[in-house]
Amino acid sequence: MELSTALSKVKVLENIGSMDISINGVNMDSRLIQKGNLFVAVCGTLTDGHKYIPKAIELGAAAIICQTIPEDRPANVSFIRVADTEDAIGKIATMFYGDPTKNLKLIGVTGTNGKTTVATLLYEMFTKFGFKCGLCSTVCNYIGATPYPADHTTPDPVTLNKLLSEMVKEGCEYAFMECSSHAIHQKRIGGLHFMGALFTNLTRDHLDYHKTFENYRDAKKAFFDGLDKDAFAITNLDDKNGLVMTQNTRATVKTYSLQRMADFHAKILEMTFEGMELEINGINVHVPLVGKFNVSNLLAIYGAAIMLGREPLETLTVLSALRSVSGRFEAVHSPKGFTAIVDYAHTPDALVNVLNAIDEVLCHKGEVITVCGAGGNRDKGKRPQMAYEAARLSDKVIITSDNPRFEEPQDIINDMLAGVKADQKERVITIVDRKEAIRTACLMAHKGDVILVAGKGHENYQDVKGVKHHFDDKEVLSEVFKAN
Repeated sequence: MELSTALSKVKVLENIGSMDISINGVNMDSRLIQKGNLFVAVCGTLTDGHKYIPKAIELGAAAIICQTIPEDRPANVSFIRVADTEDAIGKIATMFYGDPTKNLKLIGVTGTNGKTTVATLLYEMFTKFGFKCGLCSTVCNYIGATPYPADHTTPDPVTLNKLLSEMVKEGCEYAFMECSSHAIHQKRIGGLHFMGALFTNLTRDHLDYHKTFENYRDAKKAFFDGLDKDAFAITNLDDKNGLVMTQNTRATVKTYSLQRMADFHAKILEMTFEGMELEINGINVHVPLVGKFNVSNLLAIYGAAIMLGREPLETLTVLSALRSVSGRFEAVHSPKGFTAIVDYAHTPDALVNVLNAIDEVLCHKGEVITVCGAGGNRDKGKRPQMAYEAARLSDKVIITSDNPRFEEPQDIINDMLAGVKADQKERVITIVDRKEAIRTACLMAHKGDVILVAGKGHENYQDVKGVKHHFDDKEVLSEVFKAN
């Protein structure tokens, strides 16, 4: 592609060298540069790409996009100065990969909790409708039925546009994408055209990055602010920030709620660990998911399907066949008659949602034993809140390791213990080893009890000192069940 074509959506402030050269690839990682590539020196949160311009040139970069043109520059390399390389990379990647969302109906899902469930079940629903679809999610990316590993909730702009272009080549008509606050703030989705956007909810998370809740909220809101007038936005009226998200959008706004009048409304008629009987917009339907939070997720999914032209009865028929996403309220039944729930809940609000869902089904007919921890090198402020909520809503709590990363597990546990009130302490114990914590919970449980193993969900590893060790909560539960 001609360099000038790749830059057609970017405002160029200055260029030294030819703009008419051909480039054969785009990269923001200097280690991946090959001869003839374009290198974009992004000023990231951890490092400044301008430091790696010499390395990119050494590996054969034909052109450099930067915010400051270096004094030492080879004559055979073109240098282009822009105001914001983080903003430019998404637009450049979009053009280089053929503007894939011109030929793809792209739906984005944002919020603190529920993104993976909503995006994944939309992908599964539209696949059942008979369409070839793509998915970008925390758990796995898909092009049609082919899985591709996912390292981030939302990939970097180059990886993302390449993935979307492959979806177009493979004949996908729809793509469903989780849009994290990091991705929105870092403009990883810049240059993409979204047909629709969904908001799930907003609670404390990622304040290690955003610093304040207001910054976190505004990052989510920016996604809706950027929608075109031909798009739709579906928001959750049961969340106090639901209407904040859409107050400045140009898109057509639709709402969903369990509590208020809305475009898409639901009532819970009956709930068991096997599923729920619901009334959605006046029609009864049974779904194999559990909890009020999942009713909200299903309403967002239902609303998106309706806005994309599907009929209500057809949509509810498919909705009734959708299963829980891996690591999201997954029930594992013990031969001894108790149930273990594996869930990705790793924020105070997510823990509350899952524990409330368990209580709604259990109706105090058994005890709730919660095993949870908190991730290292992440928002420390949520740690005591998580322990407090776990102790408030459980009969017994075992605080253990999650992904300690580069922190000491005991230090993280101590931070969590600070949130446990005096009258809760007798119900709380700590076991650093996560496998031993799960085993102990199983030994404590009796027939009719429920164990919640929270925090890791679909993850099959523990991140310790930069090394990912194999660890799967469901596997550990199965091993314990067989041994006992």
